[in-house]
Amino acid sequence: MPIDFTLTDAQLELQTNARAFAQGVLGGVRDVIAAHDKPQKRFFATKPFFDEVADAGFINALIPEAYGGAGYSNIDLAIAAEELMAVDVSVPTTMLGVGLGLQPLLIHGSHEQKQRFLPAFIEKPADRLACLAFTDVGGAANFDDPNPDAGLQTFAHRDGDDWVINGRKQYNTNGSGWDGKGAYLFSVVCRAEEHRDRRVPASESMAVIMVPGNTPGIEIVGWHDMPGHRAVDSPIIHFNDVRVPAENLLGEPGDGVELKYKTFSWTAGLIGAACVGVMRSAFDYAFEYCRSEKRAGSVPIIEYQNAGYMLVDIKTRIEACRYMAWKACVELDRSGGLSEELPTMTKIFASETCVQVIYDAMRLVGVDSYTSGTPLAGLMQDALCFPVYDGGNMGIRRRRLHQMMQRDGYDPMAAMLGRW
Repeated sequence: MPIDFTLTDAQLELQTNARAFAQGVLGGVRDVIAAHDKPQKRFFATKPFFDEVADAGFINALIPEAYGGAGYSNIDLAIAAEELMAVDVSVPTTMLGVGLGLQPLLIHGSHEQKQRFLPAFIEKPADRLACLAFTDVGGAANFDDPNPDAGLQTFAHRDGDDWVINGRKQYNTNGSGWDGKGAYLFSVVCRAEEHRDRRVPASESMAVIMVPGNTPGIEIVGWHDMPGHRAVDSPIIHFNDVRVPAENLLGEPGDGVELKYKTFSWTAGLIGAACVGVMRSAFDYAFEYCRSEKRAGSVPIIEYQNAGYMLVDIKTRIEACRYMAWKACVELDRSGGLSEELPTMTKIFASETCVQVIYDAMRLVGVDSYTSGTPLAGLMQDALCFPVYDGGNMGIRRRRLHQMMQRDGYDPMAAMLGRW
């Protein structure tokens, strides 16, 4: 059977519908959030747009059919994500943030745990946000340091039939919820230890515990104000003696390291698709600019070889990133989420290429691109986040690939051949 990147009729319909939805609904996000100077107010202002995202079925798409959702494949989510991100970054990030928050449960939760937590997101998809609480205020790049006194610094200790969680987390996408008091459900990455004062390495203790957002002790202490992703919720949250039933632990202490990497594999291919959407928006603007603008010359800019060649290079990079993201998502689907190397490489390559593509688009347009009169400066602010968020390319993503390459029996051809 030949290698074929042709979309099915259903995928073409999904692409068309997602594009129409993005252009018809998400095109208004920028003007709405521009009226607000506080990050939380910008986020809250996107609620009507998110309501429409939920009504269109994008939240149900994140949840398996067995639990009442539509159960979209990763490749279908990537096709939709590209279209949404080509128009707006913030609201689709909130949507995918729900998927990220639920991913540990979907990957490693028991049937009973899934039955307990997932139906609420089907019942009221517009109102209930999930959040992955991973990054400590002190940083996360060395979360799995073998030194018991280093690494992740959010701890849960066992107290009878409960886990009691203490720690400070930041960059908690969706973490404030729509009411500013907390997400509906948190996946809290911590070190689950039987005794409060007896430290063991992350490899033996790291875990994910599901925490309902109305649990006492969850405190929103502030919000990060970011130059890009302007209406993405990114609060700083303290977990102060947060007590939940022992049965909310996913798996066993020690399972959290691999679970964290599997969770980030899910986002990696989708971030690649998101980057394609942002790059596409930049290319479309630069392309039309070069076709119409003469800049006091006698012919449109596109007639000049250097401008034409830059457009060729930009378009080539976009196509390369799209098909890399598609393959990464297909491999995640085929492997049941076990594929890791190709999605991780996709996140690195697409995110860093995105920054270069938008910079080149700005070079084509010139100094006007650095004003609010074009979308390019804003797109650059959005793009600069991609290499450093969701597992930074240097601190986590490249380090993980380096670890894989150091293993005995590492096969350099495995990613190409679809092995995992």
